[in-house]
Amino acid sequence: KITNYFVIAITAIMKAFVTYFTVKDHFTMHCAIYSQESLCNPRMSLPMDIRLPPELLKKLQTECSPPSKPLSRMSRRASLSDIGFGKLETYVKLGKLGEGTYATVFKGRSKLTENLVALKEIRLEHEEGAPCTAIREVSLLKNLKHANIVTLHDIIHTDRSLTLVFEYLDSDLKHYLDNCGNLMSMHNVKIFMFQLLRGLSYCHKRKILHRDLKPQNLLINDKGELKLADFGLARAKSVPTKTYSNEVVTLWYRPPDVLLGSTEYSTPIDMWGVGCILFEMATGRPMFPGSTVKEELHLIFRLMGTPTEETWPGITTSEEFRSYLFPQYRAQPLINHVPRLDTEGLDLLSSLLLYETRERISAEASLRHPYFKSLGEQIHTLPDTSSVFSLREVQLQKDPGHRASVFQQAGRALQPLNFPPALEHNEYLPGIISGRTGENVL
Repeated sequence: KITNYFVIAITAIMKAFVTYFTVKDHFTMHCAIYSQESLCNPRMSLPMDIRLPPELLKKLQTECSPPSKPLSRMSRRASLSDIGFGKLETYVKLGKLGEGTYATVFKGRSKLTENLVALKEIRLEHEEGAPCTAIREVSLLKNLKHANIVTLHDIIHTDRSLTLVFEYLDSDLKHYLDNCGNLMSMHNVKIFMFQLLRGLSYCHKRKILHRDLKPQNLLINDKGELKLADFGLARAKSVPTKTYSNEVVTLWYRPPDVLLGSTEYSTPIDMWGVGCILFEMATGRPMFPGSTVKEELHLIFRLMGTPTEETWPGITTSEEFRSYLFPQYRAQPLINHVPRLDTEGLDLLSSLLLYETRERISAEASLRHPYFKSLGEQIHTLPDTSSVFSLREVQLQKDPGHRASVFQQAGRALQPLNFPPALEHNEYLPGIISGRTGENVL
């Protein structure tokens, strides 16, 4: 009975938590000016192209408090409800994208903006409440406002489900690689890599670890903008050495310290995955495609060299490491495996794939690496919410391996054409996590 009461209490607290931050943190409305644009705070994720109902505008004009007096929490909640936020009927489901243990993902359309959205419907079990991954994702994403992080637009809570409304992106990096025959332009590799690091640096500065970086979780829209998604495994770290679960990160992108059972890690856990993704973009193949932990470690050591006290202090005292009895491999030159990467790119890759976590390059330092010098200095001064493509000098090129013409020169920008949606490939769900685990889901 005590356990049941505890579960019920936790579920009730979670419901109150969702309702509270939906009003307080996720949207900000001001009644002082009655124009439609004045209701949209650019720091929040309320869409700027929202169409407010005429009856609501009239109501605001007649009932609004003076400019110097802020809206009460109850008034804000009522105003958002009048607009249509927090209501399932505001969104039209256009089709199912995928289904997992805890959630179903739909492609949808907002009646407020007519824009496409991704609807992640999380089933609520009365005995268990909302999955912890959903609570993490909501609590973290509501505070992340960045051009290279997927935007959470709305939250809809009912007795049966919790629906997260995300911006819709029609592809991901895995599908992009498939579509270009795994032969990307090295210029595009650099631009995608910079966007990945830019979003990750923003997270790390706020002490947030993603913990599940992989191509399927890097969404791409028709402009070439790359955005981090699936924060279901992400954690906010208040202390760098806090103990977490070691069952995180898809196996192919998992660092060796986590593979060996370490539960004490910080931001370097994400940087190893970034290195694996850089390799995959440059070569068109996964760097360490192991099917088991032992095979994954074997692939890593065979290429990077079996670790020693010099390359990884303390490794020889690890019982887990010694139990595998790995051969003594010598490190192979990375240029033999990534011949298309230039000298600076190889140096960055090497810095990302260091065994010693404290020596692994950070996301912020990576952005300033000479590898990105050709992108110019202005790209480092962009506001967090501005796309890298707002700069005239930053443009994607046609990938040599593309089966169809994906980018063509039109005016000053390279406009996308015939970009096949990732929805056609059921094994790679676009958008957000479906609640499953494994190599091929978000």
